[in-house]
Amino acid sequence: MIRNDLRKEARETNQIIIHVDMDAFFAAVEIRDNPALRGKPLIIGSLPGERGVVATCSYEARKYGIHSAMNIKEAYRLCPKGIYMHPNMEKYKSVSGQLHEIWNSYATALEAIAFDEAYLDVTEYAENFDGARQIGHEIKRRVREELGLSCSVGIAYSKTAAKTASEEKKPDGFFEIPTAQDFVNLIIDRDVRELYTVGKMTAEKLYATGIRTVRDIQEKQETVIRLLGKQGQWITRLAFGIDERKVTPYRPEDAKSISREVTFQGDVNNYELLKDVLVLLALCVEHRAKRYKLHGNGVTLKLTYFDMKSITRSRKTSGCDNAAMIYREAMDLLDGVEKRPVRLIGVGIYNLSGEEERQLTLFDLLSDAEKDRNTEMKRLLNSLQLRYHLDFAGHLEQIYQMDTLHKTVEYMRKHI
Repeated sequence: MIRNDLRKEARETNQIIIHVDMDAFFAAVEIRDNPALRGKPLIIGSLPGERGVVATCSYEARKYGIHSAMNIKEAYRLCPKGIYMHPNMEKYKSVSGQLHEIWNSYATALEAIAFDEAYLDVTEYAENFDGARQIGHEIKRRVREELGLSCSVGIAYSKTAAKTASEEKKPDGFFEIPTAQDFVNLIIDRDVRELYTVGKMTAEKLYATGIRTVRDIQEKQETVIRLLGKQGQWITRLAFGIDERKVTPYRPEDAKSISREVTFQGDVNNYELLKDVLVLLALCVEHRAKRYKLHGNGVTLKLTYFDMKSITRSRKTSGCDNAAMIYREAMDLLDGVEKRPVRLIGVGIYNLSGEEERQLTLFDLLSDAEKDRNTEMKRLLNSLQLRYHLDFAGHLEQIYQMDTLHKTVEYMRKHI
């Protein structure tokens, strides 16, 4: 009974969505800018001997079994002769802006998933799938001719199907899934992980009950729903090609939190150093919060110890948008944790609200409150400069760049 209802519902659709996914984006940009790298196994992320993971890699590197998020030491074991590079995030961000200019010219709404990936609602501009097909080819042509890069394009009636389509013929692919039935026909005998939101843990729960393919989900709907609850209802609908989600442009004010973290290349036992690093992390969080005129109503501290055990501590506090307050709260949280060697430290603010929603705190009402905050941060930065022989004069803006932040923190770790 459920099955018949879902099949009927799956026939109803009136949107056309394009999913664009750049091919090995970071690596492709580096190869474009340095043709000598073409045809070689290029790995972007940490360097061999450092702590970290693979951000992305060229298709030549993938032939060795290397993939995104792989530990860099494992990548080096698989491909010791590969070319390893740190990412240049500012460059990638700039190219991403150019990509978005191209994509936006064809969409009434664009939902960016990352620098190199987005959903485009082209229903109005395309009018039908013939029009969408022309737009898809035009996007590929412009990306290639204007930016020297390749992308994979999927055109479909839903976000899930469009994502599946863009992955179907990578790299430099083009694929269409016009209807829910086309989607089901394509994936019916594929693994359950083909469906959106079905990750490793969810898949293992399904495997344990004998549900391994999308067809199994269709035939055992009640079991899936009983096992996974609301997620099971969602997955069951996807198995019949039903996905009514709209393309929703990202708005910074919709974010639930803002955070910044760093991984040390060597474990840190010195908690005074960790407090110094908190100063820089707090500045980075403040910078992003003020950029979007957001305020936190709580501060979080994240630590990963040497044995990979992670902990998070948080504290509610209203109107938190400045580095001095973030630093003080994070430092207090740090004082309360177990003192063991630390691999990673992060700071964030949560329960975000916009400028007009913020309520004044008692500290705001005191005279010279903002001046006191600035004075405190200047004092802390002066202490860092003296302790580590740093020079922030005229260069503090660079600390907001991830690469500069990591290099500065590593310099501090080695010169404590």
